[in-house]
Amino acid sequence: MAAILLLFDSQGGLTEQLAEAIGGGVTSVPEAELSYRRLDEAAIEELKECDALILGSPNWSGMTGKLKDWIDYSGDLWESGELAGKVGAAFTAGYSRSAGTEAPLLQLLHLLFAHGMLVVGLPWSERMRVSGSYYGATAHGQVTEDDREQARSLGRRVAETAVRLVGTGTPS
Repeated sequence: MAAILLLFDSQGGLTEQLAEAIGGGVTSVPEAELSYRRLDEAAIEELKECDALILGSPNWSGMTGKLKDWIDYSGDLWESGELAGKVGAAFTAGYSRSAGTEAPLLQLLHLLFAHGMLVVGLPWSERMRVSGSYYGATAHGQVTEDDREQARSLGRRVAETAVRLVGTGTPS
């Protein structure tokens, strides 16, 4: 069984709607177990226990300060390498299509890479003409069914990857 931690900050509800869809993708993989956590409910200790981390933030010209502060307290895990080899992914939502949703995704991915995680993105699909990013699931203004499908795809890809790694005995 692969333990997937879905951790996010949500200010206006859009990011949480994407998180719910990502969670649906994770739970569609029978060998995956989902821990769904809003930032205020999460503990740093949970990062050590998971096999995969899916990290989400609303777009506030980047990730929220609250999430950045929380992640900053995981610094000891960076130094000890306890997240190295685990699967990671990112998602974001914002109210404007031209608000630069790649900024928070790249910040979140940078954190995952800094911890030595194996990052999963989304491969090209026709749906990307209207929703999503290579870097992770996104939504603009409202969460559409295309956005939800991209989010479910991301959750499924992360869970399947984590299941494969756990099954091969690869250190997570």
